[in-house]
Amino acid sequence: MPNNTWNRHHILSLADFTAAEYNTVLKTAASFREVLSRRTKKVPTLQGQVVANLFFEPSTRTRSSFELAAKRLSADTLNFASASSSMTKGETILDTAKTYLAMGTDIMVVRHKEAGVPDAIAQEMDRLDSRVSVLNAGDGQHEHPSQGLLDLFTICSLIDPIQPRIELLQGKKIAVVGDILHSRVARSNIWSLTATGAEVHLAAPPTLLPKWFAEFVEGEDSPIANRKLFIHWDLEPALQDADFVMTLRLQKERMTAHLLPSLREYHQLFGITRKRLELCKPGVKVLHPGPVNRGVEISSDIMDDAELSLIQAQVTSGVAVRMALLYLIGSGKSV
Repeated sequence: MPNNTWNRHHILSLADFTAAEYNTVLKTAASFREVLSRRTKKVPTLQGQVVANLFFEPSTRTRSSFELAAKRLSADTLNFASASSSMTKGETILDTAKTYLAMGTDIMVVRHKEAGVPDAIAQEMDRLDSRVSVLNAGDGQHEHPSQGLLDLFTICSLIDPIQPRIELLQGKKIAVVGDILHSRVARSNIWSLTATGAEVHLAAPPTLLPKWFAEFVEGEDSPIANRKLFIHWDLEPALQDADFVMTLRLQKERMTAHLLPSLREYHQLFGITRKRLELCKPGVKVLHPGPVNRGVEISSDIMDDAELSLIQAQVTSGVAVRMALLYLIGSGKSV
C-alpha cells in the first residue's frame, strides 16, 4: 500500500491537508476498493490493533462505515455509546478516553456534538505520550474530514476509476447547496474541493449562509484565501454550468433560531429538482452526505435516478476511504 507521503499521526481537520496527502488518501482508497471487490474482503493490515469508535452523538452511516472498515482491516473494535456508559454517572470525556487507552486502544474514532472534542482527546493522548491516533468523525459545526474525503474520492473516481487524483477536478464547477452555516460536512468539503483547483459555489438563504462565513473562510490567515470560492444567496447562479451539485441536509437539531419560513418554501427556492438541473452541464451528478430529507433538499426522483445520483456511491466509497484513513494512521503502530 502507498503511504510514503504520509506522516500524520491524527486526522482532525482538512484545513492544512497538502495535495500530496489528498492524493495519498485517494490512491490508498482505490487500492482498498479493489480489496472490497474480492470474494474475501479482509486483509490482515491492522491485525492485533484495537479501534475504538467513541460516538458521543447518534450516527448510522459514519459509525457503521468505520466499524466495517476496521473489521475489513482485521482490527478488533470497541463501540462506545454515551447513553449506556459511565458518563451518565458523571465520568468526563477525557476519563472515558483514558479508560479506552488502558484497554489497549490504538486508534480512537471520535464523534461529538461539540466542536473541538476530538482535538482535546488527541492532545490528551499526546500529553500521556501514548501512541494512540485520533480520527475526527465529526465534531459540532467544525469538520467531518472522512466525509469530505469520501466525497472527493467519489467524484474523482467517477472521472478516473483507476487512478483517482485531485488534478482531475481542476477547472470543474461544484455547487454546494443548503445548510452551510451548521454543516461540518460543508466546511471539510470547502477545504478539500477548493484544494483541487475546482470552482466551489456555495448557495443558501442568507440565514444559512451569513456574510461573515465568507470572511471566516477567506481571511488573511485562511488556507483558502487564494482559492476559487464563491457565495450566492440565489440558487441559479450556483447551478449554472455546474459539473457537480452537492446538496446538504437542513440540520434542524442545530438551529437555535427560526431560520426558515417553512420547509416547503425552502424546497421551492433551494430544493434540487430535475428542472433546476437543466441549468447545469449535461451529465451533471448530484451528491448528498445523508441522511436526506426527501422532497426538501432534493426531490425523490433524483435520489433514485442512477444516472444522476451519486448518493449510494458515496456510501460505498465511505468504507474504502475509511479503510485508507485507518491504515494510514495505523500502519506504523504494528510491532
